[in-house]
Amino acid sequence: MRSDEFYMHRALEQARLAWEAGEVPVGAVVVDPRGEIVGAGYNAPVAGHDPSAHAEIRALRDAGARLANYRLAGCTLYVTLEPCMMCTGAIIHARLARVVYGAAEPRTGMVESRANLFAQPWHNHRVRVEGGVLAGRVAKLLKAFFADRRSDAGAR
Repeated sequence: MRSDEFYMHRALEQARLAWEAGEVPVGAVVVDPRGEIVGAGYNAPVAGHDPSAHAEIRALRDAGARLANYRLAGCTLYVTLEPCMMCTGAIIHARLARVVYGAAEPRTGMVESRANLFAQPWHNHRVRVEGGVLAGRVAKLLKAFFADRRSDAGAR
């Protein structure tokens, strides 16, 4: 079985696609129990004029379409950044077995930063969550993106 780092690198590839598209570089992949990537996505709310077009949502939609089922039982989502409230709800609703994320998101993260929505007792499904996988690489990518944006804004 491939390692969490292997799949996080695939999520980072998606994040780089977001950057190339002018979006905040967050990427995600969904992996089935056999270790196959069945869904992928990157942030695209600006280009799609869609506030729900986060990397996680797009990867879940892709996996659901490929598997012909919105329930992704047994699957793992790898995402470069700690999920927000919206994405956490979608992850629980999709019945994922596990979420692995890279860097914490201090402003809107719903695992360790602002709250832990996955741990709330009212959910009828439990998702195992692990964070910090390749966190340094993820943070470096995000810092570089925002530094680049600030330098572009200063050049105007």
